[in-house]
Amino acid sequence: MPRRIVSGTAQISPEGGRLLRRRHFLASLVGVGSLALLPRRPRADGREVRFGLTPVFLNSDLELLTRLKAYLTASVGQPVELVMRRTYQEITALLLSGYLDAAWICGYPFIQYQDRLSLVAVPVWRGQPLYQSYLIVDRKRPVAGVSDLRGDIHAFSDPDSNSGYLVTQALLTDAGEVPNTYFRKTFFTYSHRDVVRAVASGLAESGSVDGYVWEVMSEIEPDLTSMTRIVRKSEWLGFPPIACAKALRGKPTTERIAQALLTMGDDTDGRQVLDILRLDGFTPGDDNLFRGIAQKYDQVRRLG
Repeated sequence: MPRRIVSGTAQISPEGGRLLRRRHFLASLVGVGSLALLPRRPRADGREVRFGLTPVFLNSDLELLTRLKAYLTASVGQPVELVMRRTYQEITALLLSGYLDAAWICGYPFIQYQDRLSLVAVPVWRGQPLYQSYLIVDRKRPVAGVSDLRGDIHAFSDPDSNSGYLVTQALLTDAGEVPNTYFRKTFFTYSHRDVVRAVASGLAESGSVDGYVWEVMSEIEPDLTSMTRIVRKSEWLGFPPIACAKALRGKPTTERIAQALLTMGDDTDGRQVLDILRLDGFTPGDDNLFRGIAQKYDQVRRLG
């Protein structure tokens, strides 16, 4: 059900993406820098609060980033640096290392490292902290279901994405199949928006995409999404959460970040951020929200 927006012009990479991701692992910071002139009250440790964003986030929208940075800075009471990377793995690594105070990640890495991560908040979209994965094809393609996608060139978003990879992987595993043999070719776009673009342009015959992203794109880029059609929607799954390293849970900075998110709808500037994101707000959530993702992860590990 998520309505997340994706990065604008991610470079499309071949399925050998895992090797490429490691080549870029812990690359130089691509933070947003000083997007607005904000009061800066230095932390005791001399650094800004670092809030990470994965490519699942609408990180191509300068207005959104500026407003989010301003809102968090004012609400947390300390300068906030927005830290972005090209892949989920890079942000997850920075989060696990303690470099980031918190980050908006995906439910898949949250499950993978649940013993080392804690929930800070979970977005609420259309009344629930849930979303779906969509399988999409060209709008004119006469297919009825997943079985018609065998032999396709298929676009995934990221190897650590739940909606953009794990859901489809688990679906095929349940049928005794794996993506590399079920599809003629697969590749990662490292952007949900670019999965839609790949299918719409004919670069891919089908794709796995975040349903929240597709739905928000249908509002702001209808000419693009109208060139695709949804073949299958997954069950509802836990919306990509904001998480922190377990060692930082309960720390004053982490608690202020959580409070800023949970009360975002009570603030004029916060509501503007939520409006851009098409979100209702944030909830504390709990780990049970991600049981469905955990089951898919266990299924793939057991049968894959």
